[in-house]
Amino acid sequence: MATNDDNILSFPNAARRDASGRRLIPERLKEARYAKSLNQAELGERIGKTRQAVSAFELGERTPEGTTLAQIADLLEQPVSYFTTPDRSGFGPFGPRFFRASGAETKRRNLMCDAYANWEVQIAHYLGDSVNYPSVNFPSVSPSDFKGAYEEEEIEDAAEKCRSVWGLGYGPISNILSLAESKGIIVSRLRMEGERIEAFSFWNGARPFIFLASEKFSASRARFDVAHEIGHLVLHRGVGQEDIEDPKTLKRIEAEANRFAGALLLPRRSFPNEVFTTRLDAFVELKKRWKVAIQAMVFRCKDLGIFDEYQVTNLYKQISARKWRTKEPLDDLEMMPLEQPKLLKNAVDLILSSGRKNASDLRNELALSPKIIEALCNLEDGAIAPAETDPPLHLILK
Repeated sequence: MATNDDNILSFPNAARRDASGRRLIPERLKEARYAKSLNQAELGERIGKTRQAVSAFELGERTPEGTTLAQIADLLEQPVSYFTTPDRSGFGPFGPRFFRASGAETKRRNLMCDAYANWEVQIAHYLGDSVNYPSVNFPSVSPSDFKGAYEEEEIEDAAEKCRSVWGLGYGPISNILSLAESKGIIVSRLRMEGERIEAFSFWNGARPFIFLASEKFSASRARFDVAHEIGHLVLHRGVGQEDIEDPKTLKRIEAEANRFAGALLLPRRSFPNEVFTTRLDAFVELKKRWKVAIQAMVFRCKDLGIFDEYQVTNLYKQISARKWRTKEPLDDLEMMPLEQPKLLKNAVDLILSSGRKNASDLRNELALSPKIIEALCNLEDGAIAPAETDPPLHLILK
Protein backbone atom coordinates (compact mmCIF):
# COMPACT_ATOMS: atom_id res chain seq x y z
CA MET A 1 0.00 0.00 0.00
CA ALA A 2 1.34 3.43 -0.91
CA THR A 3 2.15 5.73 2.01
CA ASN A 4 2.55 9.00 0.15
CA ASP A 5 -0.08 11.58 1.26
CA ASP A 6 -0.99 12.24 -2.37
CA ASN A 7 -2.10 8.64 -2.93
CA ILE A 8 -5.52 8.94 -1.34
CA LEU A 9 -7.32 5.89 -0.03
CA SER A 10 -10.61 6.26 1.81
CA PHE A 11 -11.12 4.47 5.14
CA PRO A 12 -14.19 6.27 6.52
CA ASN A 13 -14.48 4.12 9.64
CA ALA A 14 -10.82 4.11 10.60
CA ALA A 15 -9.52 6.19 13.49
CA ARG A 16 -7.55 9.21 12.35
CA ARG A 17 -4.83 9.70 14.94
CA ASP A 18 -1.42 11.28 15.20
CA ALA A 19 1.65 9.48 16.51
CA SER A 20 0.66 10.17 20.13
CA GLY A 21 -2.70 8.49 19.60
CA ARG A 22 -4.77 11.68 19.62
CA ARG A 23 -7.51 11.92 17.04
CA LEU A 24 -6.93 14.47 14.30
CA ILE A 25 -9.95 16.72 13.77
CA PRO A 26 -10.47 17.66 10.10
CA GLU A 27 -12.68 20.67 10.89
CA ARG A 28 -9.86 22.27 12.89
CA LEU A 29 -7.56 22.07 9.87
CA LYS A 30 -10.23 23.67 7.69
CA GLU A 31 -10.86 26.44 10.23
CA ALA A 32 -7.17 27.29 10.56
CA ARG A 33 -6.88 27.39 6.77
CA TYR A 34 -9.85 29.76 6.55
CA ALA A 35 -8.23 32.04 9.14
CA LYS A 36 -5.17 32.33 6.90
CA SER A 37 -7.41 33.03 3.88
CA LEU A 38 -6.02 30.10 1.90
CA ASN A 39 -7.85 27.71 -0.38
CA GLN A 40 -6.97 24.02 -0.50
CA ALA A 41 -4.74 24.36 -3.56
CA GLU A 42 -2.78 27.23 -1.99
CA LEU A 43 -2.23 25.32 1.23
CA GLY A 44 -1.22 22.21 -0.73
CA GLU A 45 1.29 24.14 -2.80
CA ARG A 46 2.97 25.59 0.29
CA ILE A 47 3.38 22.19 1.96
CA GLY A 48 4.26 20.31 -1.22
CA LYS A 49 0.98 18.40 -1.53
CA THR A 50 -1.87 18.35 -4.01
CA ARG A 51 -5.24 19.98 -3.49
CA GLN A 52 -6.72 16.47 -3.42
CA ALA A 53 -4.44 15.53 -0.52
CA VAL A 54 -5.52 18.59 1.50
CA SER A 55 -9.17 17.83 0.69
CA ALA A 56 -8.71 14.28 1.98
CA PHE A 57 -7.20 15.60 5.22
CA GLU A 58 -10.17 17.92 5.72
CA LEU A 59 -12.69 15.16 4.95
CA GLY A 60 -11.08 12.84 7.46
CA GLU A 61 -10.25 10.35 4.71
CA ARG A 62 -6.53 10.65 5.28
CA THR A 63 -4.25 11.73 8.12
CA PRO A 64 -1.11 13.69 7.24
CA GLU A 65 2.22 12.18 8.18
CA GLY A 66 3.91 13.74 11.22
CA THR A 67 6.27 15.87 9.14
CA THR A 68 3.39 17.11 6.99
CA LEU A 69 1.31 18.00 10.05
CA ALA A 70 4.28 19.91 11.46
CA GLN A 71 4.51 21.83 8.17
CA ILE A 72 0.79 22.61 8.29
CA ALA A 73 0.98 23.75 11.92
CA ASP A 74 3.95 25.98 11.16
CA LEU A 75 2.33 27.48 8.06
CA LEU A 76 -1.04 28.09 9.73
CA GLU A 77 0.68 29.33 12.91
CA GLN A 78 -1.11 27.03 15.30
CA PRO A 79 0.28 24.51 17.79
CA VAL A 80 -0.04 20.86 16.75
CA SER A 81 -2.39 20.38 19.71
CA TYR A 82 -4.86 22.74 18.01
CA PHE A 83 -5.50 20.15 15.29
CA THR A 84 -6.20 17.36 17.80
CA THR A 85 -8.27 19.30 20.35
CA PRO A 86 -12.06 19.61 19.85
CA ASP A 87 -13.70 23.03 19.74
CA ARG A 88 -14.42 24.35 23.21
CA SER A 89 -17.96 25.17 24.23
CA GLY A 90 -19.58 28.50 23.43
CA PHE A 91 -22.56 30.31 24.90
CA GLY A 92 -25.02 28.73 22.47
CA PRO A 93 -25.79 28.63 18.75
CA PHE A 94 -24.39 31.32 16.47
CA GLY A 95 -26.70 33.96 15.09
CA PRO A 96 -25.96 35.53 11.70
CA ARG A 97 -22.74 37.50 11.41
CA PHE A 98 -23.43 41.05 10.27
CA PHE A 99 -20.76 41.48 7.61
CA ARG A 100 -21.04 44.60 5.49
CA ALA A 101 -20.82 42.83 2.15
CA SER A 102 -22.09 39.60 0.69
CA GLY A 103 -21.61 37.51 -2.42
CA ALA A 104 -19.01 35.22 -3.97
CA GLU A 105 -16.27 37.86 -4.00
CA THR A 106 -16.45 38.26 -0.21
CA LYS A 107 -16.96 34.61 0.73
CA ARG A 108 -13.26 34.03 1.45
CA ARG A 109 -13.10 37.02 3.81
CA ASN A 110 -16.32 35.96 5.52
CA LEU A 111 -14.97 32.44 6.13
CA MET A 112 -11.86 33.99 7.67
CA CYS A 113 -14.02 36.14 9.93
CA ASP A 114 -16.11 33.10 10.90
CA ALA A 115 -12.95 31.35 12.11
CA TYR A 116 -11.92 34.32 14.24
CA ALA A 117 -15.46 34.70 15.57
CA ASN A 118 -15.42 31.08 16.67
CA TRP A 119 -12.12 31.57 18.46
CA GLU A 120 -13.34 34.77 20.11
CA VAL A 121 -16.37 32.90 21.47
CA GLN A 122 -14.32 29.93 22.71
CA ILE A 123 -11.81 32.16 24.50
CA ALA A 124 -14.58 34.26 26.09
CA HIS A 125 -16.48 31.18 27.26
CA TYR A 126 -13.32 29.59 28.65
CA LEU A 127 -12.46 32.74 30.62
CA GLY A 128 -16.10 33.03 31.70
CA ASP A 129 -15.74 29.80 33.66
CA SER A 130 -13.53 31.76 36.06
CA VAL A 131 -14.93 35.30 35.97
CA ASN A 132 -18.33 36.96 35.85
CA TYR A 133 -18.99 39.13 32.81
CA PRO A 134 -21.37 42.11 32.97
CA SER A 135 -24.98 41.09 32.41
CA VAL A 136 -26.38 41.69 28.95
CA ASN A 137 -28.49 44.84 29.21
CA PHE A 138 -30.28 45.61 25.95
CA PRO A 139 -33.72 47.18 25.48
CA SER A 140 -36.24 45.18 23.50
CA VAL A 141 -37.12 46.77 20.16
CA SER A 142 -38.88 45.54 17.04
CA PRO A 143 -40.18 47.14 13.83
CA SER A 144 -43.87 47.72 13.21
CA ASP A 145 -43.46 46.45 9.63
CA PHE A 146 -44.11 42.70 9.51
CA LYS A 147 -41.38 42.40 6.85
CA GLY A 148 -38.79 43.61 9.36
CA ALA A 149 -37.97 47.07 8.02
CA TYR A 150 -37.66 49.94 10.50
CA GLU A 151 -39.07 53.40 9.99
CA GLU A 152 -36.62 56.25 10.59
CA GLU A 153 -38.62 57.33 13.64
CA GLU A 154 -38.43 53.80 15.08
CA ILE A 155 -34.64 53.82 14.77
CA GLU A 156 -34.40 57.20 16.49
CA ASP A 157 -36.67 55.90 19.26
CA ALA A 158 -34.54 52.74 19.63
CA ALA A 159 -31.36 54.80 20.10
CA GLU A 160 -33.09 57.02 22.65
CA LYS A 161 -34.37 53.94 24.46
CA CYS A 162 -30.81 52.63 24.70
CA ARG A 163 -29.59 55.94 26.11
CA SER A 164 -32.42 55.90 28.64
CA VAL A 165 -31.90 52.28 29.74
CA TRP A 166 -28.16 52.85 29.95
CA GLY A 167 -28.52 56.11 31.91
CA LEU A 168 -26.60 58.22 29.38
CA GLY A 169 -28.66 61.39 29.08
CA TYR A 170 -28.15 63.29 25.82
CA GLY A 171 -24.53 64.40 26.00
CA PRO A 172 -21.48 62.96 24.20
CA ILE A 173 -20.51 59.34 24.95
CA SER A 174 -17.00 59.52 26.34
CA ASN A 175 -16.01 55.92 25.49
CA ILE A 176 -18.40 53.93 23.29
CA LEU A 177 -16.29 50.78 23.49
CA SER A 178 -16.25 50.72 27.29
CA LEU A 179 -19.99 51.37 27.22
CA ALA A 180 -20.51 48.35 24.96
CA GLU A 181 -18.49 46.09 27.27
CA SER A 182 -20.32 47.36 30.35
CA LYS A 183 -23.61 46.25 28.74
CA GLY A 184 -22.39 42.69 28.28
CA ILE A 185 -20.90 42.83 24.77
CA ILE A 186 -17.65 40.91 24.31
CA VAL A 187 -15.35 43.01 22.08
CA SER A 188 -12.11 42.01 20.34
CA ARG A 189 -9.92 43.98 17.99
CA LEU A 190 -7.63 42.27 15.50
CA ARG A 191 -6.17 44.22 12.64
CA MET A 192 -6.47 42.36 9.32
CA GLU A 193 -4.16 44.11 6.93
CA GLY A 194 -5.36 44.47 3.36
CA GLU A 195 -8.66 42.65 3.89
CA ARG A 196 -11.02 45.65 3.74
CA ILE A 197 -12.90 44.41 6.79
CA GLU A 198 -14.13 47.07 9.19
CA ALA A 199 -16.12 45.28 11.87
CA PHE A 200 -18.85 42.71 12.35
CA SER A 201 -21.11 41.57 15.15
CA PHE A 202 -23.15 38.53 16.12
CA TRP A 203 -24.96 36.78 18.92
CA ASN A 204 -23.72 33.50 20.36
CA GLY A 205 -26.52 32.16 22.47
CA ALA A 206 -27.55 35.02 24.75
CA ARG A 207 -24.16 36.77 24.56
CA PRO A 208 -23.48 39.57 22.00
CA PHE A 209 -20.08 40.00 20.36
CA ILE A 210 -18.35 42.71 18.32
CA PHE A 211 -15.21 42.03 16.30
CA LEU A 212 -13.22 45.07 15.17
CA ALA A 213 -10.95 44.35 12.23
CA SER A 214 -10.45 47.79 10.72
CA GLU A 215 -7.13 49.18 9.57
CA LYS A 216 -8.48 52.63 10.34
CA PHE A 217 -6.23 55.08 12.12
CA SER A 218 -9.08 57.34 13.16
CA ALA A 219 -10.59 57.00 16.62
CA SER A 220 -13.76 58.84 15.58
CA ARG A 221 -14.44 56.44 12.70
CA ALA A 222 -13.66 53.44 14.89
CA ARG A 223 -16.21 54.74 17.42
CA PHE A 224 -18.82 54.91 14.66
CA ASP A 225 -18.00 51.29 13.77
CA VAL A 226 -18.78 50.23 17.35
CA ALA A 227 -22.03 52.21 17.39
CA HIS A 228 -22.97 50.68 14.02
CA GLU A 229 -22.47 47.15 15.38
CA ILE A 230 -24.44 47.98 18.53
CA GLY A 231 -27.19 48.98 16.11
CA HIS A 232 -27.16 45.52 14.54
CA LEU A 233 -27.25 43.83 17.94
CA VAL A 234 -30.17 45.98 19.10
CA LEU A 235 -32.23 46.15 15.89
CA HIS A 236 -31.50 42.95 13.99
CA ARG A 237 -31.45 40.01 16.37
CA GLY A 238 -34.41 38.53 14.52
CA VAL A 239 -32.72 38.74 11.12
CA GLY A 240 -31.84 35.37 9.58
CA GLN A 241 -28.71 34.39 7.67
CA GLU A 242 -30.78 34.03 4.51
CA ASP A 243 -31.88 37.66 4.88
CA ILE A 244 -28.30 38.90 5.06
CA GLU A 245 -27.40 36.97 1.92
CA ASP A 246 -30.00 38.97 -0.01
CA PRO A 247 -28.21 42.13 -1.28
CA LYS A 248 -31.29 44.35 -1.00
CA THR A 249 -31.99 43.28 2.58
CA LEU A 250 -28.33 43.63 3.51
CA LYS A 251 -28.26 47.17 2.09
CA ARG A 252 -31.36 48.07 4.11
CA ILE A 253 -30.12 46.72 7.43
CA GLU A 254 -26.74 48.40 6.91
CA ALA A 255 -28.52 51.72 6.37
CA GLU A 256 -30.59 51.09 9.52
CA ALA A 257 -27.44 50.39 11.55
CA ASN A 258 -25.84 53.58 10.22
CA ARG A 259 -28.92 55.61 11.17
CA PHE A 260 -28.87 54.03 14.65
CA ALA A 261 -25.16 54.83 15.08
CA GLY A 262 -25.76 58.47 14.21
CA ALA A 263 -28.75 58.64 16.53
CA LEU A 264 -26.86 57.01 19.41
CA LEU A 265 -23.74 59.16 19.08
CA LEU A 266 -25.46 62.42 18.06
CA PRO A 267 -28.91 62.54 19.73
CA ARG A 268 -31.61 64.52 17.98
CA ARG A 269 -32.60 66.10 21.31
CA SER A 270 -29.21 67.75 21.88
CA PHE A 271 -26.81 67.70 18.92
CA PRO A 272 -28.86 70.07 16.67
CA ASN A 273 -28.68 72.73 19.40
CA GLU A 274 -24.91 72.92 18.90
CA VAL A 275 -24.94 73.29 15.10
CA PHE A 276 -24.97 77.06 14.50
CA THR A 277 -23.36 77.40 11.09
CA THR A 278 -22.56 75.60 7.86
CA ARG A 279 -18.91 76.68 8.17
CA LEU A 280 -16.78 73.56 7.85
CA ASP A 281 -14.25 74.73 10.44
CA ALA A 282 -17.01 74.82 13.06
CA PHE A 283 -17.31 71.04 12.78
CA VAL A 284 -13.73 70.64 13.97
CA GLU A 285 -14.78 72.04 17.36
CA LEU A 286 -17.86 69.81 17.37
CA LYS A 287 -15.63 66.81 16.64
CA LYS A 288 -13.55 67.57 19.74
CA ARG A 289 -16.67 67.44 21.88
CA TRP A 290 -18.65 64.59 20.30
CA LYS A 291 -15.71 62.45 19.03
CA VAL A 292 -17.56 61.78 15.76
CA ALA A 293 -16.08 62.19 12.28
CA ILE A 294 -16.92 65.44 10.51
CA GLN A 295 -18.38 63.59 7.52
CA ALA A 296 -20.64 61.58 9.84
CA MET A 297 -21.81 64.78 11.55
CA VAL A 298 -22.62 66.36 8.19
CA PHE A 299 -24.61 63.27 7.23
CA ARG A 300 -26.43 63.43 10.58
CA CYS A 301 -27.35 67.05 9.85
CA LYS A 302 -28.86 65.84 6.59
CA ASP A 303 -30.79 63.06 8.39
CA LEU A 304 -32.25 65.53 10.85
CA GLY A 305 -33.07 68.18 8.26
CA ILE A 306 -30.69 70.72 9.81
CA PHE A 307 -29.13 71.36 6.40
CA ASP A 308 -30.74 71.10 3.00
CA GLU A 309 -29.37 69.12 0.06
CA TYR A 310 -27.48 72.10 -1.36
CA GLN A 311 -25.75 72.86 1.95
CA VAL A 312 -24.74 69.23 2.45
CA THR A 313 -23.38 68.98 -1.09
CA ASN A 314 -21.40 72.16 -0.59
CA LEU A 315 -19.90 70.85 2.66
CA TYR A 316 -18.86 67.60 1.00
CA LYS A 317 -17.20 69.57 -1.80
CA GLN A 318 -15.23 71.52 0.80
CA ILE A 319 -14.23 68.27 2.53
CA SER A 320 -12.94 66.91 -0.77
CA ALA A 321 -11.12 70.14 -1.59
CA ARG A 322 -9.33 70.04 1.77
CA LYS A 323 -8.52 66.33 1.26
CA TRP A 324 -10.39 65.34 4.41
CA ARG A 325 -12.10 62.33 2.84
CA THR A 326 -9.52 59.90 4.22
CA LYS A 327 -7.96 61.94 7.02
CA GLU A 328 -9.70 64.73 8.91
CA PRO A 329 -8.43 67.10 11.56
CA LEU A 330 -7.97 65.36 14.95
CA ASP A 331 -7.50 61.97 13.29
CA ASP A 332 -3.98 61.78 14.68
CA LEU A 333 -4.11 59.02 17.29
CA GLU A 334 -1.98 61.09 19.65
CA MET A 335 -4.76 63.69 19.69
CA MET A 336 -7.66 61.24 19.86
CA PRO A 337 -6.46 57.74 20.85
CA LEU A 338 -8.23 54.58 19.75
CA GLU A 339 -10.52 53.18 22.41
CA GLN A 340 -9.31 49.74 23.46
CA PRO A 341 -11.32 46.68 24.56
CA LYS A 342 -10.57 45.74 28.17
CA LEU A 343 -13.06 43.07 29.24
CA LEU A 344 -11.17 39.97 28.05
CA LYS A 345 -7.82 41.51 29.02
CA ASN A 346 -9.06 42.17 32.55
CA ALA A 347 -10.40 38.60 32.74
CA VAL A 348 -7.00 37.15 31.80
CA ASP A 349 -5.19 39.49 34.19
CA LEU A 350 -7.51 38.52 37.05
CA ILE A 351 -7.16 34.79 36.39
CA LEU A 352 -3.36 34.97 36.22
CA SER A 353 -2.94 37.29 39.21
CA SER A 354 -5.22 35.12 41.36
CA GLY A 355 -3.06 32.08 40.67
CA ARG A 356 -6.08 30.11 39.53
CA LYS A 357 -4.30 29.43 36.25
CA ASN A 358 -0.94 30.30 34.77
CA ALA A 359 0.04 31.23 31.22
CA SER A 360 0.91 27.62 30.42
CA ASP A 361 -2.59 26.52 31.51
CA LEU A 362 -4.18 29.06 29.16
CA ARG A 363 -2.04 27.96 26.23
CA ASN A 364 -2.57 24.26 26.80
CA GLU A 365 -6.28 24.34 27.63
CA LEU A 366 -7.26 26.71 24.83
CA ALA A 367 -4.93 24.93 22.35
CA LEU A 368 -4.76 28.06 20.22
CA SER A 369 -1.86 30.11 18.96
CA PRO A 370 -0.68 32.28 21.88
CA LYS A 371 -0.43 35.18 19.43
CA ILE A 372 -4.12 34.79 18.55
CA ILE A 373 -5.11 34.61 22.23
CA GLU A 374 -3.07 37.72 23.00
CA ALA A 375 -4.53 39.62 20.05
CA LEU A 376 -8.16 38.72 20.72
CA CYS A 377 -7.77 39.56 24.43
CA ASN A 378 -5.84 42.77 23.72
CA LEU A 379 -2.87 41.53 25.75
CA GLU A 380 0.72 42.72 25.47
CA ASP A 381 2.85 40.72 23.06
CA GLY A 382 4.40 37.84 24.97
CA ALA A 383 1.90 38.03 27.85
CA ILE A 384 1.12 34.32 27.65
CA ALA A 385 3.55 33.13 24.99
CA PRO A 386 6.18 30.68 26.21
CA ALA A 387 9.41 32.39 27.11
CA GLU A 388 12.28 31.80 24.76
CA THR A 389 15.23 30.13 26.48
CA ASP A 390 18.85 29.80 25.51
CA PRO A 391 19.81 26.42 24.05
CA PRO A 392 21.36 24.02 26.59
CA LEU A 393 25.12 24.11 26.90
CA HIS A 394 26.74 20.70 26.52
CA LEU A 395 29.92 20.62 28.59
CA ILE A 396 32.62 18.08 27.80
CA LEU A 397 35.35 17.13 30.26
CA LYS A 398 38.85 17.77 29.02
